[in-house]
Amino acid sequence: MEKERIILGIDPGTQIMGYGVLRVVNNKPELMAMGVLQLSKYDDHYLKLRRIFERIISLIDEFLPDELAIEAPFFGKNVQSMLKLGRAQGVAMAAALSRDIPIFEYAPLKIKMSITGNGRAAKEQVAYMLQNFLKIPNENMLPQMDATDGLAAAVCHYFQTNNPTQDKKITSWKDYIHKNPGKVKK
Repeated sequence: MEKERIILGIDPGTQIMGYGVLRVVNNKPELMAMGVLQLSKYDDHYLKLRRIFERIISLIDEFLPDELAIEAPFFGKNVQSMLKLGRAQGVAMAAALSRDIPIFEYAPLKIKMSITGNGRAAKEQVAYMLQNFLKIPNENMLPQMDATDGLAAAVCHYFQTNNPTQDKKITSWKDYIHKNPGKVKK
């Protein structure tokens, strides 16, 4: 029996919101969709928040995700920008909560680290690694890195929840040998 789950990844923003949808079948991830919501054309901040909510709801209705992975706001110098970004994240979370979808937050450094091995990686490096990992053709890559940032949140969540050693908490070498008899020769 095939085991399937769908993860919606969100990179919240007040100018551009990125998203990626990842399908995991029998523990193998594949890209379903990625894109952006352009919000810079709206002057009213509350209208932007409404559009974010509506778009997340439409993505949920279209793809029926099992989980939402979202990038947590990072600490910046501009308090107003942080407040607006936090509102955008909150609205996206409210949309998921309204459909009873569990939410998982990841710091930007955690997402970049899980994708590239470097928490300070450039957006281009993240996009390149995702393209290779998911075998995304060049013509399907978007010029806006916010789309791959949203997808990166979903892939990060996949990595965090599919660690095969996660079930096996190893406390000592003796414990490792006991839990992995086929990997150790006596």
